[in-house]
Amino acid sequence: MNRLRERLIAAAREMAARGLSAGTSGNVSLRAPEGILITPSAMPYEALTPEMIPMLKPDGSHEGPYRPSSEWRFHLDIYLTRPDVGGVVHHHAPYTTALAMARREIPACHYMIARFGGAPLRCADYALFGTAALSAAVLAALEGRSACLMANHGGIATGRDVEAALAAATELEVLAQQYALSLAAGGPVLLSEAEIEAALSQFATAYRPQ
Repeated sequence: MNRLRERLIAAAREMAARGLSAGTSGNVSLRAPEGILITPSAMPYEALTPEMIPMLKPDGSHEGPYRPSSEWRFHLDIYLTRPDVGGVVHHHAPYTTALAMARREIPACHYMIARFGGAPLRCADYALFGTAALSAAVLAALEGRSACLMANHGGIATGRDVEAALAAATELEVLAQQYALSLAAGGPVLLSEAEIEAALSQFATAYRPQ
């Protein structure tokens, strides 16, 4: 179990190192045999040790000396409803958050949107952080997708494990940056539904496990 906690800490520190979070913002979790391991609330990532990582249970209770992230609810609900998900990364990266503040979904502006399950990449409705209402909005935005934006908040990316979720979170920020820059250049020419379907099919072949 300590190995899983070390992987979680490494992912949280890498999230910060990539500029996806500042200070103690954002949170990271992974699925474990006994429950959900998640970063603790308001703790600097560089200070984390395996013993500090809380374990979430399906009923929302937790084990460990520190409180789980205030956003534990949507992490837990994602795992309960999405058996394909093994890791979740939530960040407040600049471009992702800028689009979320404008409550803009990301349309079919680039074929890499297929990376997240198709277009559009939705923006979840606004709700107060840490609430069941926010969790419900996130689950709706993630339907058929592996990532979403969160209105006036940030973004969420999921993956088969925490490393894959971190990679997706990084690519989400890149796509958000590219879309924002294209808006400044006059707006993107959007791909058609057929072109996105072709990209999805190509992704299934080109990006299958080696």
